[in-house]
Amino acid sequence: MMGIHAVTFDCAQPYRLAAFWQAATDWTLDPESEPGDDEIRLIPPGGPQVLFIRVPEGKTAKNRFHLDVMPTDGRTRDEAVEHLLALGATQLQDHRRADGTGWVTLLDPEGNEFCVCRSQAERDGA
Repeated sequence: MMGIHAVTFDCAQPYRLAAFWQAATDWTLDPESEPGDDEIRLIPPGGPQVLFIRVPEGKTAKNRFHLDVMPTDGRTRDEAVEHLLALGATQLQDHRRADGTGWVTLLDPEGNEFCVCRSQAERDGA
C-alpha cells in the first residue's frame, strides 16, 4: 500500500503559481518559502502537500492529469469560476448545462488545466 506524499506541478515561476493556488484554495503557503525559491510547498488540511517546482522547459501539451475543484466556502460553481478568473485563471471550455449540471475547464496562470465542479450544496439541491 502507498500513500500520496505530494502532487507536483512543474512550472516556470513556482512562487507565483503557488500564490495563485493558495488564493484559490486558502491552503497554507509554506512559511519558509520565498519568491526566488525553486521549490514552493502548499500545505492543505489533511491531504498530500502540493509542490511547485521550477523546470526549464515550458508546458507543450494538454495535461494528462488535472485537478477537479469544487467550492467549499458557500460559493456556487459559477461564483467560484468568477473568483478564479479574477485571480488570474483563464477559461478554456464551458461544459455547464441548462439544468445546472456540468463544469468549467480553466487554465491556471501557467496553462495547467483544471475543472471547477458544482459545490456539494448544489449537488444536494439538484
